[in-house]
Amino acid sequence: MKTSSLRRTLTATAVAGGTAALMLAGISGASAHVGVTPDKTTANSYALLTFGIPHGCEESGTTKVTITLPAELNDAQPTVNPNWTAEKVTEQLAEPKKLADGTSITKRTSQIVYTAKAPLDPSLRDALVLSVKLPDVAGKTLYFPTLQNCEVGQTDWSQLPAEGQDPHSLKAPAPSVTVTAAAAADGHAAHAASTSDTNPETVQAAAVNDDGAQARSWAGLVAGVGGLGLGGLALVRSRSNKPVPAGASAPGSPKE
Repeated sequence: MKTSSLRRTLTATAVAGGTAALMLAGISGASAHVGVTPDKTTANSYALLTFGIPHGCEESGTTKVTITLPAELNDAQPTVNPNWTAEKVTEQLAEPKKLADGTSITKRTSQIVYTAKAPLDPSLRDALVLSVKLPDVAGKTLYFPTLQNCEVGQTDWSQLPAEGQDPHSLKAPAPSVTVTAAAAADGHAAHAASTSDTNPETVQAAAVNDDGAQARSWAGLVAGVGGLGLGGLALVRSRSNKPVPAGASAPGSPKE
């Protein structure tokens, strides 16, 4: 009976450890891509888009990052990052584009180009933040093809998934954001939404630390596996130190 319980405990610990290893491998793989994290996705709202820049050219430092804006966006405002200079690239429209307020534009910002003041070490990450107004098209996925130039080589994060294809199956997927419908909110919720996560420094710091959520995932997994292992050890010790009931002979003791 004791052997069976011990075997089940050790098996559960091993399974949990294996699952954690696979999940951590997935987190590590995902963080190797240039990705974008929005602070909000509500249609027709202003959002901060944080692009996480990891190594992209093997062991070569990143020197420039060019983010192409989808046609649905007319402009983007780059947040100041002391490690980079930022430049807007504009394009002439084939015909004037009418805006929701009735005005028209003949030019739009097509790209934001960040140039590193010093090459970004391949062992480090950085975060580039853009402020944009999302279009009023709930359900639309916006793609931001991103070209990462390095001291040697480059990586073009511009692959778009086919219909029904998992973007994570692509070798160099373009960062994307899916616009969501505005949810009904009372006055308190609306106030909270208008004052939450609008600090670029906060968003940028979260992205530099593997987008914040990844760090918490690592810590949670480690704590969970560690707790399970300690639980198994405690079970083994409690069984080995269990007192012998009165009147019963301990194993190996002579009988009277």
